[in-house]
Amino acid sequence: MTAPDLSPFRELGIEPLIAEKPAEPRDSSRLMVIDRKSGGIRHKFFKDLPDFLESGDCLVINESKVWKARIYAAKSAGSSLPAGRAERGQGTELLLVESADKSFLSWNLLCRKTKPGASYTLDGGIKAECLSRNADGSYLFAFSSPLTEKYLNENGTVPLPGYIEKKRKEKGLDVHLDKDDSSYQTVYASENGSIAAPTAGFHFTGELLERLRRKGVKTAKITLHVGWGTFKPIRGPVEEHKMLPEFCSVSETAAETVNAAKRAGGRVAAVGTSSVRTLEAMAGEKGALKPGSQRTGIFIYPGYAFRLPDIFITNLHVPDSPPLAMTAAFCGKELLLKAYAEAVELKYRFYSYGDSTLII
Repeated sequence: MTAPDLSPFRELGIEPLIAEKPAEPRDSSRLMVIDRKSGGIRHKFFKDLPDFLESGDCLVINESKVWKARIYAAKSAGSSLPAGRAERGQGTELLLVESADKSFLSWNLLCRKTKPGASYTLDGGIKAECLSRNADGSYLFAFSSPLTEKYLNENGTVPLPGYIEKKRKEKGLDVHLDKDDSSYQTVYASENGSIAAPTAGFHFTGELLERLRRKGVKTAKITLHVGWGTFKPIRGPVEEHKMLPEFCSVSETAAETVNAAKRAGGRVAAVGTSSVRTLEAMAGEKGALKPGSQRTGIFIYPGYAFRLPDIFITNLHVPDSPPLAMTAAFCGKELLLKAYAEAVELKYRFYSYGDSTLII
C-alpha cells in the first residue's frame, strides 16, 4: 500500500506560530484533544489531562535526558575561541551524535560547510579534524583530547533546534538562554543520552504527575535516546525513508506495568513519539511488551498497525518529519490535517516549545 502524501502539512502557514520559549508553568500549555472515533476536536489546557485518563490506565514516559552535545570551534587552527564565544553561538557549530570509540577521541557529528581534511580548534586548545563523511550524511571527526562529560558540561551547550534560534533572532532575543538547560528537559529526565529532547513530556509538572497517580494512573518509565534519526527530514516518498537507529531500553518493571494494565483492560497512553517507537520496537508477537534494550530503526508512517499504545500525547510537529509521519499514522492523515488547520486558525504554538495534542 502506498503511504498517503503528507505534503499538505507544508501549506498550513505554521512558521509564524513557532514557539521560541516554553509555556510557564509547563502545564499551562494548550491541549488539543482529537477523538479518532468521532472525529471531534476539543481545545483544553494540559493541566486538564487527568480528565481524559482513568484509573488503571498506564502512562508511558521517556526519561532520557539531553546532554550538552553542541560545541563551537574556530575554523582557523592554532587558537581557541575567546571566553564566552560558545555561549553567544559564534564559531563553527559541531553537534555531537555519538562517540565512535570508547576513548571519546573520535565522534560522529553533524557540521555544516565542512569536508574531510578541515581542521578546527575548540575551547581549551583541543584540535579537531574532519576525517570522512558517513553514509548517513554525518561526519567522523578526530579530536586531540577526549571530549569527556566534564569537558562538555563546561564547554558545551544544550542543542536547541535551529527553528527556535531563528525565531529568537527574528524577535531580537538572545539565542541561548540560561534557563534552556532546565526548560529543554522533562521534569523526570534522568538518563543522559539524547541530542534532542523528548518534547511531548515538557508539559508535565511534578504536581500533575501526582494528580494522575492519585487518580490511579500507573506510570512506566522507558528510555529512548533521541538521536539524529528522530529529526532527520523525510526527503521523497515517505515509504522510502530510512530511519537511523536509536538506542531504547525497557526494564522488567516497566514491561510488567504496561502488560498488567493491558491485561486488566486499561489503556496505554504513550507520551511522545520516542515512547511509541520504544513500545512498538519492543512489543512481542502477541502484543506484550518485552524487557531489554536494543538499537531500533523502526519507522512508523501511515498504514502501520499499532500493537500497544491506545492513547498518544504528542506535540505539533514539523512537516516532512518522522514524528509527523507517526502522528498521521496514529490519528489518520485527514483528521490530523483538519486538526492542524484548526490549531493554526486558533494560533496554537508549534514545535518543541509549543502546545500539545492528545489523540484518543
